[in-house]
Amino acid sequence: MAETCTRKLIVEVCNARNLMPKDGQGTASAFATVDFDGQRRRTKTKLRDLNPEWDEKLEFLVHDTDSMATETLEISLYNDKKTGKRSTFLGKVRIAGSAFVKSGGETLVYYPLEKRSVFSQIKGELGLKVYYIDEDPPAPPAEQKPEEKAPETEENKPAEEAKPEEEKKEEEKKEEPKTESNKEAKKEEEKPSPPPQEENPKKPEEAAPPVKVENPPLAESEKKPSKEEKEKAEIVKRSEVTISDLELRSLASDRGRSAYDLVDRMPFLYVRVVKAKTANNESKSPVYAKLMIGTHSIKTKSQSDKDWDKVFAFDKEGLNSTSLEVSVWTEEKKENEEATQECSLGTVSFDLQEVPKRVPPDSPLAPQWYALESENSAGNEVMLAVWIGTQADEAFQEAWQSDSGGLLPETRAKVYLSPKLWYLRLTVIQTQDLHLGSAKARNPELYVKAQLGAQLFKTGRTSVGSTSASSANPTWNEDLVFVAAEPFEPFLTVTVEDVTNGQSVGHAKIHVASIERRTDDRTELKSRWFNLVGDDTKPYTGRIHVRVCLEGGYHVLDEAAHVTSDVRAAAKQLAKAPIGLLEVGIRGATNLLPVKTRDGTRGTTDPYVVAKYGPKWVRTRTILDRFNPRWNEQYTWDVYDPCTVLTIGVFDNGRYKHDEAAGKQGKDVRVGKVRIRLSTLDTNRVYLNQYSLTVLLPSGAKKMGEIEIAVRFSCSSWLSLIQAYTSPMLPRMHYVKPLGPAQQDILRHTAMRLVTARLTRSEPPLGQEVVQFMLDSDTHMWSMRRSKANWFRVVGCLTHVATLARWIEGIRTWVHPPTTILMHVLLVAVVLCPHLVLPTIFMYAFLILVFRFRYRQRVPLNIDSRLSYVDMVGLDELDEEFDGFPSTRSQDVVRIRYDRLRALAGRAQTLLGDFAAHGERLEALWNWRDPRATGIFVVFCLVASLVFYVIPFKVFVLGFGFYYLRHPRFRDDMPSVPVSFFRRLPSFSDQIL
Repeated sequence: MAETCTRKLIVEVCNARNLMPKDGQGTASAFATVDFDGQRRRTKTKLRDLNPEWDEKLEFLVHDTDSMATETLEISLYNDKKTGKRSTFLGKVRIAGSAFVKSGGETLVYYPLEKRSVFSQIKGELGLKVYYIDEDPPAPPAEQKPEEKAPETEENKPAEEAKPEEEKKEEEKKEEPKTESNKEAKKEEEKPSPPPQEENPKKPEEAAPPVKVENPPLAESEKKPSKEEKEKAEIVKRSEVTISDLELRSLASDRGRSAYDLVDRMPFLYVRVVKAKTANNESKSPVYAKLMIGTHSIKTKSQSDKDWDKVFAFDKEGLNSTSLEVSVWTEEKKENEEATQECSLGTVSFDLQEVPKRVPPDSPLAPQWYALESENSAGNEVMLAVWIGTQADEAFQEAWQSDSGGLLPETRAKVYLSPKLWYLRLTVIQTQDLHLGSAKARNPELYVKAQLGAQLFKTGRTSVGSTSASSANPTWNEDLVFVAAEPFEPFLTVTVEDVTNGQSVGHAKIHVASIERRTDDRTELKSRWFNLVGDDTKPYTGRIHVRVCLEGGYHVLDEAAHVTSDVRAAAKQLAKAPIGLLEVGIRGATNLLPVKTRDGTRGTTDPYVVAKYGPKWVRTRTILDRFNPRWNEQYTWDVYDPCTVLTIGVFDNGRYKHDEAAGKQGKDVRVGKVRIRLSTLDTNRVYLNQYSLTVLLPSGAKKMGEIEIAVRFSCSSWLSLIQAYTSPMLPRMHYVKPLGPAQQDILRHTAMRLVTARLTRSEPPLGQEVVQFMLDSDTHMWSMRRSKANWFRVVGCLTHVATLARWIEGIRTWVHPPTTILMHVLLVAVVLCPHLVLPTIFMYAFLILVFRFRYRQRVPLNIDSRLSYVDMVGLDELDEEFDGFPSTRSQDVVRIRYDRLRALAGRAQTLLGDFAAHGERLEALWNWRDPRATGIFVVFCLVASLVFYVIPFKVFVLGFGFYYLRHPRFRDDMPSVPVSFFRRLPSFSDQIL
């Protein structure tokens, strides 16, 4: 058996910060235990330090590299009491194996310490570096004669091997006093921290090789295992591999049985044509196979070697015959003639009623030789296999498919991945020793621009003086943030520009692959100096001082904020385990409208579906010329946050060339879009619904049909799901070092362009119009329709407040006397028992919410045409929404739209002025702008203070409540005194031009 590389997991326990005091004296003596794959290591104890620093490197052997991503690394901190008592828990950190990085990509990451139970008092964070290294297997030893190697015994064991054992025993004796508390704690069954350098006992079927049990990594490297130990370790390793393979097969079979449980099984007739054998084997004429089922006919490529090995999949529902004919033909070219003549080598027929059925995980059907029946030539055979399967068959993806145009790449189902995005932060500090020449006497203005690919950002301008040293070396201290996509652009170019003469002073190139990466703001970055290079005649024109890093603690937003589907940080070290699984079954569509014409008159549609969640995009196969297509394809995504959105779009394939003589390929046409928010779904429940497809056109909204989708959000741990609701939406860096709103918008659109550019270069490409439609890249553009929709959303929210105000006014005006009398009783109860106010409010809220549970929305909501305000908008407003930026319309049309916008902005301006006036009146009351009004308020405050000294507060509340709820016959129709007094206060409205 060939040897494979050995993988080791390295855990560097660096330090901890702000630990919880646990020793009763305001401090703690902390040590860490690290568990991975049945192995345990321990650090030294740092006495009386709440910010201990270990800087210890612990090594673990990865038994199975394929399953490393499913393992969990657990680091626990304890307070070592050194008194024989049980050590106190200080916190733990759990890291999923999927977050491990290869050596060279590790960074120091501070993980917050987690509680072991709800009642644990834990705080602080732990700094770790976790990575793995792959070591090549040792070279085979040189061949030696058997008699030269004597068997190792106790008598002839080399002194070099015996010496480490003696040293090890001495070290163990020295360690005995230090580990007394650990040995005592080991006797307790619930002790979470066993002695150092000792591994957990494993089950018999999971037992590790003997050389891994008690020797720490350093001892393993010093002591060479014997031949017997090597053989024993190899046997155990083989048994582990065998168990792993069996488990993988079991998981694969289970997955295969449930992979298509959200969609219908579609029967397909599979024909695998392998090769042919002719009686005249010396003939070099091209041969091809032809398949015919009723009116369906398809043939393979013509090949001289008669070896095709192609699979054809026919949609069984679309077949119009009960028999299959497979014929083999040869193309012979006669002498003195350019044209070729096709000659049949024979035919074999199959009755479709007798074709066997195959359902995975059954093994593939073995092809067989079939004799070809022919009157002219005999002895010809063809090797093929015929069976009836479903879309779950392994051969389906690579087969020629009758419903999607065969093997055309533009119609195949594909899975795409968005590029991994990072924020690249460049801090321009200062420049020195600039060679400005004669321009130095004119105090030129300089700025720095940086370019990464097509992204270009500039700093502010600063002047260079000739008198002071500080102005001679201009300083900026400005941050420039870029979006970098893996694989990165090769260089980041930094250029110093002279605004005065419009020339470049010099530039420097920074290799992006060498830029340091960090995961949080606590990692100290080193600044660097780079020499500036001019043209060929100026190899040195100064130097620039910068600080540059790749920010892994941010999530790079590449979607609109309200439909985001992924909030994970860019750094792999900050990755968390998924909390659930999203399964989507794209079943089919009904009543689609034609979006193009074929043959000049007949309308048709070639629909396909694109679904996006997180960085994973899926595209179904294109069903040609169908208004009721059935895809029945199922896909899965890992879910890391429940408050995310799944986006599904339906498109007409415009890149599929129906006519070879037609012009260049067109663009894909939008048919409709569906959004499903995962937080509105019940866990472990299948939602099977039809969603309306509506598209907005310049002529108005148009319903294009319906799509049938099955969705299931599975979650195995309710605790993880509830914990996700209590955690911040975005990674930590978005809050400790936030980006400005304008900067976020610029970076979001930059990320959208990068994702669009990468996906359009895929094969087959995902069109630019498709990606932009799925990402909602035009939400920042002005739209009168969206403005009206948002306004009515605000009005809808204020409707509840208005309803409450009308209800209170009805009580106040005795519209329903029993209700008003009941409110009087409630007012007395509140005044006499104020401690029951909050419990009563929350109890009412509890009862109301429980009562409304039975009336909750049971179907996931889709895009609402009424809420989008598409039915109440004019054609000119829609034309304005579809107009590009800058506008391409005529001056008269632009002037009309501008006047309309001015009228709308005027109303908004008046509303803002009214709000400002109310605030200014309240401010004027305290600033003596109206001396008489403020004087009246001063007297009122004095009298009110004396009154409240005499009258109890309960009596005041009761009296005010009865006065407010008094009968209408005791009311006046004129405004109240406080309202009239407030409206008379001055504002700044009269001081505006």
